[in-house]
Amino acid sequence: MESGIEFVSNYNDLSVDRGFQFEFVCDRCGLGYRTELKAWAIGSASNVLNAASSLFGGVFGAAADVGDRVRSVAWQKAHDQAFREALDAVRPSFVQCPRCSRWVCRKQCWNTKRGLCKDCAPDLGVEMSAAQASRSVEEVWAHAAMAEEDKHLDTANWRETIRATCPECEAPLASNAKFCPECGAKLKAAVFCPECGAKLTPGSKFCQECGRKLS
Repeated sequence: MESGIEFVSNYNDLSVDRGFQFEFVCDRCGLGYRTELKAWAIGSASNVLNAASSLFGGVFGAAADVGDRVRSVAWQKAHDQAFREALDAVRPSFVQCPRCSRWVCRKQCWNTKRGLCKDCAPDLGVEMSAAQASRSVEEVWAHAAMAEEDKHLDTANWRETIRATCPECEAPLASNAKFCPECGAKLKAAVFCPECGAKLTPGSKFCQECGRKLS
């Protein structure tokens, strides 16, 4: 009894009536190999019969039916044989990782020294370079100097109310400015309670410290 056909999941069957073709793809990087189209002579003959039956019918139509029935068996056998040959052809280009069981290409994704795929055993030189680049980015963020216009955004400034628009002309404020860039209105006019001297929140009707009514 003929043994079964060993196959993998990372392939695409591109076969048609006139021939057989397959694609095999690396599970890691997606690099693919496509076999050349292997023509199937009976497929061409069946297509001729089908074309003739559509034109003339009758005897040709019966012949086409027979051709289809023959093709259904013959095509499958030829397809299986073509698949075996395709597997044999691409097998040297792929290897199965013993750790993660994925099929990867030898060209890009196999660590020959370790006998594992590069996800399970990355190239140390590549990892070192990537780590250095990542650390350099971290250093840039850690030592970046604050822009001059942002130096006003210190802790003391954040404790006070920062307006998004000018109270006079309602122009949007791009920074924590003291004066409106559109109308020149003073944005940080401090108001104090005439009774206790506490700093008042703009628009307050009563002092939050002593309760005095404000005019």
